[in-house]
Amino acid sequence: MDPAADHADSVAASPKTPAPPSPGLPRALRREILERLRRDGPASPDQIAAAIGASRTGVLQQLRALEETHFVSRQTVRHGVGRPRHLYDVTPDAQELFPSNYDGLAAGLLAAIGAVGGDALIEQVFQARRRQIGIRVRRELDERVGVGAPLVDRVRGLAVLQDEQGYLADASIGLDGTIRLREHNCAILDVAKGQRSACDAELDLFREVLGPDAEVVRETHIASGDRCCSYRIVERAGD
Repeated sequence: MDPAADHADSVAASPKTPAPPSPGLPRALRREILERLRRDGPASPDQIAAAIGASRTGVLQQLRALEETHFVSRQTVRHGVGRPRHLYDVTPDAQELFPSNYDGLAAGLLAAIGAVGGDALIEQVFQARRRQIGIRVRRELDERVGVGAPLVDRVRGLAVLQDEQGYLADASIGLDGTIRLREHNCAILDVAKGQRSACDAELDLFREVLGPDAEVVRETHIASGDRCCSYRIVERAGD
C-alpha cells in the first residue's frame, strides 16, 4: 500500500479538515470583521469569531493584517490574574473601506445651490472650485516640469496630475505636432452629466494652467456619450 495515498485519503475523509479557501474568502471575512467592529464596538478575537461564525485563527489572521495597515487598533486589557485580553476596534482610517455616497452628496448640494441661486450660482461655484484647483495644479506643474517649461512638457505633466485624480489621462503628439490630452474616465461623471458647468470649468482650468500661449479645444466628451474626453492643444503663433 502507498503510505502517501493512505495519508491523503485519511485527510480527505477527516471532517476536521477544512476545504481550501476560495480566493474571495479572506476579503469577505475581513469585511465581516470590520462591519462587526463598526456596529458593536471593541471586541476580542473570540467574540468576533463567535459573532460571525468564523474560526478564531482566521479572524486573528485578518485582524493582524488590518492592524498592520492601520485599519484596526489593538488595546490590551488586564482583568485579574491570567493572560491579558486583547480588544480590537476600527480606526478612523477604516472609513475609506465602508460604503460612501459622495456623488449623491455632491448632486444634492448642487441641486440645493440651484434652488437657491439658479444656474448662475452653480456656475459661480464651479468657477470658484476651478480657481482653487488651478492654484494647486500650477504649483505642482512648476515643481514637476519647471517654470517656463515647453508646452508639451506641461501638457504631459497635466496628464499625470489628472491621471492621479482618477481620470486615466495621457498625452500624445501627432505627426503634425498637435498635442492631445485624453481622459479615458470621468471621475465626476454623475455630476458632469447633470451640470455642464463642471465640464466648462475643466476646460477653463486647462486653458488657465497651460498658459496664454496654448489654444485648448475639446474634441470629444464623455458626458455627451463619447468614449473619452479629448483636448486638442496647439501653441499659438507669436505676434
